[in-house]
Formats: sequence, C-alpha cells, structure tokens
Amino acid sequence: MPQYHFMHRKTFLKSLGLLPFMSILNNLDSLARLSGTFNTTDKMPVLFLGHGSPMNAIEENQFVTGFRNLSKSLPKPNAILCISAHWFTNGTKVTAMQMPRTIHDFGGFPKELFAVEYPAKGSPELARETKELLSPTIVELDEKWGLDHGAWSVIKHLYPNADIPVIQLSIDYTKPPEYHFALAKQLQSLRRKGILIVGSGNIVHNLGLVDFRNMDKDNYGFDWAIESREKINKWLLEENFDPIVNYHKQGQAIQLAIPTPDHYLPLIYALGLKEKSENLSLFNDKLVAGSLSMTSVKIA
Repeated sequence: MPQYHFMHRKTFLKSLGLLPFMSILNNLDSLARLSGTFNTTDKMPVLFLGHGSPMNAIEENQFVTGFRNLSKSLPKPNAILCISAHWFTNGTKVTAMQMPRTIHDFGGFPKELFAVEYPAKGSPELARETKELLSPTIVELDEKWGLDHGAWSVIKHLYPNADIPVIQLSIDYTKPPEYHFALAKQLQSLRRKGILIVGSGNIVHNLGLVDFRNMDKDNYGFDWAIESREKINKWLLEENFDPIVNYHKQGQAIQLAIPTPDHYLPLIYALGLKEKSENLSLFNDKLVAGSLSMTSVKIA
C-alpha cells in the first residue's frame, strides 16, 4: 500500500510561495474583526477635563456640577479611552484587561475616598484596535494598571452607573509635546465608532506653590497663574495651538504654571484630535488655591 505524506499547512503554503500573502490576509482579517467591534456612529466629542483634587470624586462643588451638566450634552458612548496625567510611562501602554481595578493612587485623604470603587468594564477589543491605529509606535497591551484617579474621579460624574467600558492610554514621558499632538491624530477614526476620548489633567498645575490657606477662595490665583490662564485660554479659543504645544518657549509665567508636563499633555492629546469644522468651548474655567486651574475643554 502506498505511503502518503501530508504536509503541514504552513509548509505547504510556503512551498507554493503563498505564506507572505496569507500573512497579509490574516492581518487584514484581524483588522476587519476589530473594526467590526464598534459600529459606525456620529462623531463623538473630545474632552479635556481639569480633574483637580481627588476629593472632587466625593465632594459636591461647582466643578462636579460642571461635569454633570456636561454629561447631559454628551451622546452615550460605546466606550471611553482616557489619557490620564497619572499614567506617565517609559513607552506607550494601553490597558487591555476585562475588569480594570480602581486605583487609589494618592495618600493623606479620608478613608471615604479610598472606599470609592468605579467598576466599569475594560475593553480588550478597543485596546487592540488602539494598538493597531498607533502603529508603527510600539504599544504594550497592559494587564496590570487599571483606572487611576485621573480617570475614575471625573468619569464617575459623567457616567455614575459605570456602565460604559473604559480603557486608559499611557503618556510616554520620553517624548516631546509635538510627538503627542501628532500621535493623537491617529486615534481620530475611533470618534466615529462611538468612542469618547477624554484627556484628564490640569492646565495650570504647580503643587509646590499651592496656597493651602486659601483653598476655598473662589477663582483665586497668583499673578503668574492668572497670566498663564488668560494666555492659554486666548490661544485655545483662537485655535492657535502652536504656542500651546510649544509651551516651554512662552515665558516665565507659563513655566511656573507647567513645571512638569504630566498634567498638561492630556490637553495636547485633546487638541490633536480637533477637526477644523469643530467648535472648542471652555467650562469649569476657574483657578484654585493660587496655583491650579480647573479649566476644561469640550471639542464637538
């Protein structure tokens, strides 16, 4: 009886010179499956939220009211992608777990704040699609992080039922602002799949100069904070983004307002996503404790 030898599929394709072609087809098929995960929708807004103190998660104040009022104007998203000041990494990562943990990444606050949980689901599918969109930038699918307070302390006021999946994209601290501005543009297609993209930080953010004696004083800022807020707000409303991206060239007041880039770069992501036909508006536009601003931005 003749003996038949059956080739392994991969060996057979290789013998026909079809392996590279099949690899391309497999990649296209993978992308098609990812693209089908979220249905095409009207274009979602983009937000930059001044998150301020973690206590805003449990307090009732004008800024929390501002977040809740904002939520009334937002269409319900399929998922949320958040760029938070509090996930500052070497390289770029995206959370890819099914159930991200609520991270209490702070100290010295009341136990009531540490008891807060925001049990939103994650979205491994959106994480993979985000990774593909940001190619050729290497993006690590992360299973360890979760939702830090830059994300959950504000998103909980927009969607208190935690019924929208949330993923986080980290900020690569080795890259300059113009890099982040350009990288954001690669996420544009997500807005037409019902994904709400949220940057969370603070434009004026100098914790070293906080005036603790005047924490409750309304719209209180040092002269340099007032000057910085006025300049940046003017550039925002004029859609003059170049000096905002190149903030390190804009004088001493702005250097005091932005001593480190972590809380500022989420704004750069939001601005990178703005299309020419869209409007940009400000809300929660006040200074706090001399050296912080809660100024928030909606692009739609």
